[in-house]
Order: sequence, then C-alpha cells, then structure tokens
Amino acid sequence: MKKILTVAIVLIFTGCGENKVQEDSRDVVYDSLQQIISQKNAELNDIMGTFNDIQEGFREINMAQGRVNLNGIASEKMSKEDIMENISFIQRTMQLNRERIARLQQQLKSSSLNADKLSATIEGLTLQLNEKQKQIDQLEAQLKDKDLVIEKQGKEITRLNDNVGQLTASDAAKAEALQKQDKEMHTAWYVFGTKKELKSQGILKSSDVLKSSDFNKNYFTRIDIRVVKSIKLYSKNVELLTSHPSDSYSLERDAQKQYILYINNPDAFWSVSRYLVMLVK
Repeated sequence: MKKILTVAIVLIFTGCGENKVQEDSRDVVYDSLQQIISQKNAELNDIMGTFNDIQEGFREINMAQGRVNLNGIASEKMSKEDIMENISFIQRTMQLNRERIARLQQQLKSSSLNADKLSATIEGLTLQLNEKQKQIDQLEAQLKDKDLVIEKQGKEITRLNDNVGQLTASDAAKAEALQKQDKEMHTAWYVFGTKKELKSQGILKSSDVLKSSDFNKNYFTRIDIRVVKSIKLYSKNVELLTSHPSDSYSLERDAQKQYILYINNPDAFWSVSRYLVMLVK
C-alpha cells in the first residue's frame, strides 16, 4: 500500500512537470509570433508611408503642370518668372520622387514581406515618373519656342514702333510747317503814333511811309487777320498812311469821341499791304 501511494505521488508530480513545459513552449511561440507581426507591421507602415509620399508628390506635380499649361487660359495671366518657378518646382518634386522610389525599392529588398505585388507597383511608379519627365521636357521646349516667338514679335513691334515714331515725327514736322505757313499767311502788322514817334522809328521819312528797309519792325504789333477785326486808336484825329481799299474799313468814334478802326473785309483790307501805319494827333 505504501508503495502504491509513493508511485501515485510520483506520477502526479511528473504530470504537473509536463504541463509546465508545454505552457512555457506556448509562451515562447506566442512571443515569437508577436515579434514577427510587429516587425511586419513596422515594415508595412514604413513602405506605405513612402508610397503615400510618392503619391502626394505626383499630385503636386500634376497641379503645377496645370498651372503652366501654355495652351491654357491661366498661363496667359502668368509672368515668365511664375512659369519658370513652377517648372523648377516640378523638377525638384520629381527628383524627390525618384529618391523616394529608390528608398521604397531598398525597403522591399530588406523586408520580409512578399514583395511581388509591391515590386510591380514600384515599376508602375517609375514608368509614371519617366512619362512625367517627357511631358516636362516638352513643356520646356514649348516655353523656349514661345520665348523665341515673343522675342521675334517684340523685335517686329519695336521696328513698327520706330516706323510709327518716324512717321509721327515727320507728320509733326509737316503739321508744324503747315501751321507756321498758315500763321504767316494770316499775319499782319500795325502801328499808330504821332509823326514824331513814327519818324523816330524810321517808319516815316519826310512824307514817305516804309520806303526804307531799316525801320523798326519791333515797333509794330503782330496780329492774326482772322481774329483782329477792330483796333482802338485812343485819338480824335486819325489818318491811314498805308494803302487799303476804302470800302474794306470804317473809322468810328467811341463814347469819348476817340476813333476805332473796324476792318469790315479783312481779305480786301490786307490785300494791298500787310503793314498798317496810322498817324494820330
């Protein structure tokens, strides 16, 4: 009986030991699985973070491309500096995406994940990036051609402006000459004064009027015959010393009994002489 009890106790403790070993083994396996899962999650998060950055880069590139589309309405309102800044931004972002794709490839090489599908995705991103580079190259070529056209147009406009300037200057000179000629055609000079005053200016010599060329022309008043139709003489005695048709003018007194010369027919009055000399007393 005592032996039987001893054997039973040994069996019980032996069974307990085996259960303990099994529990410890399960804990080790669980911890290993958790570590593997955590590692794969971290790798997957890193890969997805890089992938999202690449996608954001492509979105920014597309937006910048839309702004500098040379065939679009928006680009017409942009300056050349704004267009070049957008192209520089596209190039910088594309270079950044190249570096991100290279990093993504390196992450897949060192990863324990099944990378077949992700490798195909990376290949698609690389093709997309190469296609974008072709589009940007074409855009830069269009911009260069547009600059050449603008430069050519600018030179043509400058040439036309020079021609217009020359024509304008020529027209202005002609207009000035015509204006001067017109002014001279309608210019006359008059003077009135006492005999002593007229003689002192060389206008009257003995009984001759303007017979000498050395009379003082500055003593005369210059007028436009189309404008001046009357001359106030401030005198009660007036005599016209130069020849003018009698029916082309009249002498009338004002309230102070002083004479005013009225030119009734300017063309006839100035037809004989453009100089009018009047003697007052």
